[in-house]
Amino acid sequence: MAEVERVYTIPLRVVKRTPRWKRAKRSVSEVRSYLERHMKAERENIKIDSSVNEWLWGRGASKPPLKIRIRAVKFDDWYNNG
Repeated sequence: MAEVERVYTIPLRVVKRTPRWKRAKRSVSEVRSYLERHMKAERENIKIDSSVNEWLWGRGASKPPLKIRIRAVKFDDWYNNG
């Protein structure tokens, strides 16, 4: 039942190497893979809040931010809900 809460600054510069029209979508997947690596969670168990998604898509698909600071929370009893 212990929660793990951390604040990360996720670099998104690698997104600049993708085509312009795919950059926001790629930045969402980069956030997901970063959290998968650093929180030691499975990809399908990572939930991204809608405010983070709106922040990444806020300036359009071709100009996402170069970094984002987020608060990540890991629940131990997340898997035992169903």
